[in-house]
Amino acid sequence: MSKINTNQRFMDKPLRKPRILVAPLDWGLGHATRCIPIIRELQRQGAEVLVAAENPQLDLLQEEFPSLSFLALKGYQVKYARTGAGLLLSMFRQSRKILSAIKQENSWLKEMVTTHNLDAVISDNRYGLYHTTIPAVFITHQLTIKSPLGKWTEKLLQRKNYNYINRFTECWVPDIQQEEKSLAGVLSHPEKKPAVPVDYIGSLSRFETGNETTKKNHLLIVLSGPEPQRTLLEEKIIQEIVHYAHTATIVRGLPGSQSIIPSTGMIKFYNHLPAAALNKEMEQAEYVISRSGYSTIMDLMKLKKKSILIPTPGQTEQEYLGNYLSNKQWLVSVSQKDFSLSASLKKANELVYQFPDLQANQNLELAITRLLDNCG
Repeated sequence: MSKINTNQRFMDKPLRKPRILVAPLDWGLGHATRCIPIIRELQRQGAEVLVAAENPQLDLLQEEFPSLSFLALKGYQVKYARTGAGLLLSMFRQSRKILSAIKQENSWLKEMVTTHNLDAVISDNRYGLYHTTIPAVFITHQLTIKSPLGKWTEKLLQRKNYNYINRFTECWVPDIQQEEKSLAGVLSHPEKKPAVPVDYIGSLSRFETGNETTKKNHLLIVLSGPEPQRTLLEEKIIQEIVHYAHTATIVRGLPGSQSIIPSTGMIKFYNHLPAAALNKEMEQAEYVISRSGYSTIMDLMKLKKKSILIPTPGQTEQEYLGNYLSNKQWLVSVSQKDFSLSASLKKANELVYQFPDLQANQNLELAITRLLDNCG
């Protein structure tokens, strides 16, 4: 396929660059990190990008793109339970707050479209950022939402999910269109799709394959996700890592935090690493230990890294992804309750990894080209 001639298109639009708002959900850092390749491609094609976020997501994207304009947008601020069993009840109790946040962000967007003369919005899982007069893209890999209560609740959740998605102009799915090659399985390939156009834009990763040499027995441990589960896993990792005889790097997933854990000669702690530094660390690690968040999985598969994933307790999406990908022998998945560093490394060492072939594609480039062509 020939390269898109973006310069020719913008010769026809000389007045100003199209102004695009990008807004990730505040549910862990993954929604923000997978926006990085989207923002890069928007910039490459000549768009002016504005970002709406707060707290760690804002800190992360400001570090990656210090020259962008950032707008303060309050997140959903979902709190997790301390146990997997308590998560469902916790989410039910917070449903009114989430619905209120969705309504408020829709009102906020209407004001921002006028104030900042926006031409389009790309919303990563923020349900209220749809608009009636400009293109609005919804990004998700979850067209099927897994539920511990069975199929009937999954159908109900899908109907609610689609009610919101269908208010957008289109839906972008960061996955491979062929289900057999998919990273998200049934999550991204449901029997029934939304009524709006659905575009599979391919696996998104902020990382590139470089020339770093893998260090024997070196571990990279990446913590992330909502509290208190992030801290609970960190505490468990620290208890285990003191007995590890080799080197390790632990990235705590706390951009902007002032709290620190002192490093030693063998174990390095970082609150956060920019994409380039984390890319290097991941390439150098023999094994990566992390949550089974979808954005992390896309990064791991891009770099073909041997990995041990620990799903967030009670988060059915991460539990499904861990089981689905371990069955394909693409990685090792172990529950937080059963996690043992030595046992997990033994299991990972015995696995014959069969990484997917994620060939470079132009799907994201083409999707952004179409979006910019529809602006104004």
